[in-house]
Amino acid sequence: MASNTSVPQGSLRAGRLRFAGLALLGSALLAASAQVALPMWPVPATLQSMVVLLLGGLGGARLGLAAAGLYLAEGVLGLPVFAAGAAGPAVLAGPTAGYLIGFLPAAWLAGVLTRPAGWWQRGLGLLAAHLALFVPGLLWLGGFVGMERAVMAGFLLFLPATVIKTALALAVLQAVRRG
Repeated sequence: MASNTSVPQGSLRAGRLRFAGLALLGSALLAASAQVALPMWPVPATLQSMVVLLLGGLGGARLGLAAAGLYLAEGVLGLPVFAAGAAGPAVLAGPTAGYLIGFLPAAWLAGVLTRPAGWWQRGLGLLAAHLALFVPGLLWLGGFVGMERAVMAGFLLFLPATVIKTALALAVLQAVRRG
């Protein structure tokens, strides 16, 4: 006779519903943070990258990835979740598409690199995740404006805010993990 060591069906379903609800909440936070923007060209400055770091850092790699993926799907399906209320598949063909796709590895890396670590290791993990977001962003943007201009307008211009948003994400992560 086999022992019954499996998780009860109701508990498994509740866990899946909780995960889906948290991913939906995360995508809503990303959508809200997209509307807090400095209109710059070719890429607006938003609070999204900080939210991506927090989704991965607080929720873990799997939840961060799910929330970012859900956010992208919502936008492609026509919900006005992207910066300035933009929506539709054309956004993922425009100059900001690489940064949006970069949310996926950034959220995952934030979840992986901030787990069992001291505060400075978490900070470095968040910074690495934040910088990873720029890789697909710059590669894609370079096709629109050339690589030299992409580095200038799509990376160097954002470095001060990147450091600040990473530090804020670390402070929130530390506060939540202590409390």
